[in-house]
Amino acid sequence: GADAAFEEDPGPVMRVKVLDFGLARMTGPGSSSNAASAPNTDELADAETQMNTIPGIVVGTMGYMSPEQLRGDVVDGRSDIFSLGCVLYEMAAGQKAFSRKTAAESISAILNEDPAELAGSGKQIPPDFDRIVAHCVEKKAADRFQSARDLAFALRTISSTSGVFQPAVERPKPRVNKAVWMGGAGVALTAILLWLWSHQSGAIRSIAVLPFVNVGADPNTEYLSDGITESIMNTLSQLPNVSVMSRSSVFRYKRPDVDPQAAGRDLNVKAVLAGRVTKRGDQLSVSAELVDTRTNHLIWGDQYNRKLTDLMAIQEEIAQEISDKLRVRLTGEDKKRLVKRHTENAEAYGLYLKGRYQWNKQTLDGMENSINFFKQAIDKDPRYGLAYAGLSDAYALLADYNVLAAKEVMPSAKTAAMKALEIDDTISEAHASLGWAKLTLDWDWAGAEKEFQRSIELNPNYATAHQWHADYLTVTGHPDEAQASMKHAQQLEPVSLPISVALASTFYYTHQNDQAIDQCRRAIVMDPQFVAAHVFLGRAYEEKGSYAEAIAELKQALQLSEGGSSELAALGHAYAQSGDRAEAQKILHELNTRSAQTYVQPIWIAVIHAALGNKEEAFPWLRKAVSDRSVWLIYLKVDPIFDSLRTDPRFADLVRQAGLPQ
Repeated sequence: GADAAFEEDPGPVMRVKVLDFGLARMTGPGSSSNAASAPNTDELADAETQMNTIPGIVVGTMGYMSPEQLRGDVVDGRSDIFSLGCVLYEMAAGQKAFSRKTAAESISAILNEDPAELAGSGKQIPPDFDRIVAHCVEKKAADRFQSARDLAFALRTISSTSGVFQPAVERPKPRVNKAVWMGGAGVALTAILLWLWSHQSGAIRSIAVLPFVNVGADPNTEYLSDGITESIMNTLSQLPNVSVMSRSSVFRYKRPDVDPQAAGRDLNVKAVLAGRVTKRGDQLSVSAELVDTRTNHLIWGDQYNRKLTDLMAIQEEIAQEISDKLRVRLTGEDKKRLVKRHTENAEAYGLYLKGRYQWNKQTLDGMENSINFFKQAIDKDPRYGLAYAGLSDAYALLADYNVLAAKEVMPSAKTAAMKALEIDDTISEAHASLGWAKLTLDWDWAGAEKEFQRSIELNPNYATAHQWHADYLTVTGHPDEAQASMKHAQQLEPVSLPISVALASTFYYTHQNDQAIDQCRRAIVMDPQFVAAHVFLGRAYEEKGSYAEAIAELKQALQLSEGGSSELAALGHAYAQSGDRAEAQKILHELNTRSAQTYVQPIWIAVIHAALGNKEEAFPWLRKAVSDRSVWLIYLKVDPIFDSLRTDPRFADLVRQAGLPQ
């Protein structure tokens, strides 16, 4: 139990010491309830010590024990929250929450009755405080605050309101019982510490910006609602110690009827920002609400009616309001980043939003359209660094579509990233894009790592930088660090399909095929149509020798990709590995035919030849892949599809040409 003592100095200062050793119980031979008959040393050595309160045994202070504690059930921290709620109630009302004439009646009240509302106690108590206390003393532990941090945040949220809170004050009595005085001092100290804690640790540390609703559903203004969402998201990601859900995580909630609290629970964040955008001519109306997902309490809300040219100012104001409400402590440098504008040209900014909107479609047409819009934005403002960063991203993604050799696309991605950094060296995305170009185009391993690390330093919440850095660590022979970096990326974007499959690939490259299979299945549960998940699932099955399962998955990937060359090549390799040479030869012939009409990555033709045992045919295609700067060459040392070639001296020469660490 709690013991207290106080000391009086000769002077007027009184020091109060509150000592709480909790509840202890010793069981076993020699244990005794009589303090005077303590066991000897030998008996203690033989005793079995029970460190936790035993289920079924009721111990505690009557009037403050939780229902589960009274029933003798197993208790956790939520029982303490109940007890604290009783203390807060007593401080506010001047009487115990469950005080009855007898102990039995008090127990019955705790188990079955709700305390009287604080509003009826005659004190001026804010309704929000009444609600918090009631939430603390819910009968079921699952219905209370789930942690002291949650309770502290709730108290902090109402601490700045104007409601008057006058706690009960006992009338002084001629003689004060020392135990009562000490108990009151303990309660007061508890309240003070709680207040200090709530003001120091109550800041919200995670937030999701849900897709703003395009009121009217005009497809020509969809880029505005999406753009506002993404811009606010990117700005908030600059805040220190705040986790901001990525675009890939939140845009699955892109619908007008989404429940913010439910979305917040799904995303495991403490707050969500939801909004609506209405455009009429050159007038723009933007409304936004910040909601606490634990209580569904509205933290902040506002509406902005401005001209379309004021869009950047609106976004800045929203970001500043949110940072204030999240109670994040900002340095001067943090504040500068929060209000930083990459362009003052409203037309250039609108074109940039259109470029990002097209880029996010993740289609070949979308990439081509995004490149066009980014270039138009740069024409409007040649010093628009963020537009160059977008252009770099578009070229980098275009290299994945197998319409051009990487050597024809990646130089443009690298140039655009370098231009972005020449204008503004603090653009995290540009550093990551430059790092990817140095990794896949230049094979500049040290330079790539430097750029990835700089990107992460500028924006620790940028998951793509962690993902690409993990790829670098994988191909340079640091599998444990690679998996840690990829898992961190997944923590930042828990529902990102590309990152989920990228994590599976790190398992696959290190021959952890069971883990790779499990991770791919998780991705497929999120989206059964995601092609890459089926590809890596098929490849992992293939490495395990489960060829029937591998071929089934790769056939599904081929169907979903509508006959993509990469997926076709993966199926051909599986057929060859399984011993079905006839089917492998058919696919090889099809790829050769395609390569005469459109671009086919030569590395995929090479690996089918290798699986068929045709080394003399495989190496010319691999040399062509080196000439084309095929992105897949960075995986030469770790991808199992090259295993049959590793002992050939010509393969070692390819590794040297790629500059891979020996």
